[in-house]
Amino acid sequence: MNLLILGGTIFLGRHLVESALRRGHTVTLFNRGQHNPELFPQLEKLRGDRANASDLQAISARQWDAVIDTCGFIPRIVHLSALALAGTAAHYTFISSISAYAEPPAPGMDENAPLARLEDETVEEITAQTYGGLKALCEAAVESSLPGQALIIRPGLIVGPHDPSDRFTSWPRRLQRGGEILAPGLPDAAVQIIDARDLADWTITMLEQHGTGVYNATGPASPLSMHSLLETCHQAVGSESSLTWVSDEFLLAQGVTPFTELPLWLPPEAAAMQQVSIAKALAAGLTLRPLAATITDTLAWDMTRPADTPRKNGLSAEREAALLELWRNETVRRS
Repeated sequence: MNLLILGGTIFLGRHLVESALRRGHTVTLFNRGQHNPELFPQLEKLRGDRANASDLQAISARQWDAVIDTCGFIPRIVHLSALALAGTAAHYTFISSISAYAEPPAPGMDENAPLARLEDETVEEITAQTYGGLKALCEAAVESSLPGQALIIRPGLIVGPHDPSDRFTSWPRRLQRGGEILAPGLPDAAVQIIDARDLADWTITMLEQHGTGVYNATGPASPLSMHSLLETCHQAVGSESSLTWVSDEFLLAQGVTPFTELPLWLPPEAAAMQQVSIAKALAAGLTLRPLAATITDTLAWDMTRPADTPRKNGLSAEREAALLELWRNETVRRS
């Protein structure tokens, strides 16, 4: 298969490249060369900005068995790419997000759930408020440009080695440090994640099968709670630690930002975003590795980074300690 990947050098993109190469496909990258340009020296790399119609001529002049769009966030720009490839690509995969669903989410929602909408569909600023609506519009741009040829994948939180966000990585790293650990919300709160390597392998399988349509893609196959995740981290890293469960109400009152300062934690009104149905993807062959393997591999990769690498998400040690002290004081007052 002659495969074109838009992006291909950041996190999921690099795992997609590696998966495709393992399976004998020919891979070409199209990107600006601004991130990890040293990766995959053996591949053909077409340089250009997908927002520039003239740059897209480099890919529209070629024939592709399949295209994977890993970095589409602005509908206007995605539309340009999709139109440029409409006559030359037999199949187009767009990596979207479960954030494309409308709020409030419903537990167990499947691919037919309502999508987010923007009051102003011309907006191009990506914020927490616009991200989902923009992704939904990007999906529509792809489907209108390549009807019957598009695969739309809506992942949940993508995790694993090379994750630049630190959203999942912060937990095994924190458990490894040990001591008293602030555990957020309810222990049985649902958590959904997908290892980037599993997502990449399944995406390539879907391309090989010429799969089309819309799929939620997250995991695990069976329900996972925050308590189970943290306990699995504890077992995987083997540290001496204890969990102190702190209520949603307290965390919100202290201004803790869900999903960033405390990754995977969502307040109750948003918790259904981690309870989406993946029955369709599982029926289409999605397989998921054991959580312990993701934890140990992620931590092993994280340990290769310089110790002073800035962390984008997760509580600082000082902030965590201060919150725990406040929580203890409040618990004493209530007793």
